[in-house]
Amino acid sequence: MRAHQIMARHVITVGTETPILDAVKLMMDHHISGLPVVDATGRLVGILSETDFLRRSEIGTQRRRARWLQFLLGSGHAAADFVHERGRKVGEIMSRDPITVTEEAPLPDLVEVMEKRGIKRLPVMRDGHLVGIVTRADLLRAVASVAHEVPDPTADDKHIHDRIVRALDGASWCPLGLQVSVRNGVVHLRGIIMDERARLAAIVAAENTTGVREVHDQLCYVDTYSGFYIQSAEDERTAAANAAKETAG
Repeated sequence: MRAHQIMARHVITVGTETPILDAVKLMMDHHISGLPVVDATGRLVGILSETDFLRRSEIGTQRRRARWLQFLLGSGHAAADFVHERGRKVGEIMSRDPITVTEEAPLPDLVEVMEKRGIKRLPVMRDGHLVGIVTRADLLRAVASVAHEVPDPTADDKHIHDRIVRALDGASWCPLGLQVSVRNGVVHLRGIIMDERARLAAIVAAENTTGVREVHDQLCYVDTYSGFYIQSAEDERTAAANAAKETAG
């Protein structure tokens, strides 16, 4: 999937001269957390986001630096803080030089940029013009849409078994002595794990296989130092139930 397939095409923008109160009202009315900022020619020049309102004089959250730090940073930082805390126009408090992507940018690239830069939205550009915006909410919708794809017609028990084995076989955390059994889409996983995190990873790998209706965890944890082992919670419940039946009998 690429940016143009999930982006919002109707993008609400503001200008650099827009009063910040008008921008805030726009954000609240449309339930959005950020706005692209354009100049008089329509060129993208910045992004206004919720973060830009964290340090504001109206609510008493101005940045307070120790005097020695103010001295080291210089008067320029203090001046910039003053503008950001008391500016009345969007162009005075927006984040400049926004990071953008093209329409053909693949989703893995978008996610990597968002993670590395700590941003929640990416303007999408075509020939220097803003044509859309991708937010984290759009990525959530993409996940939801994929989850409703048409089921694979080859998802019988044999195919399910083979796909799970292939998915787990190449992983460094693959359970030792892995055994996978499938009946009517219900999967049973057996084997030995050395790290409890591998249990959930194996379950997730099975759950992500087309056609799987249910996954039963019967993996056994073994401590490599002491040899101590722990059965899966499901096996422990089964053992307890059987013991109760024998006692009752």
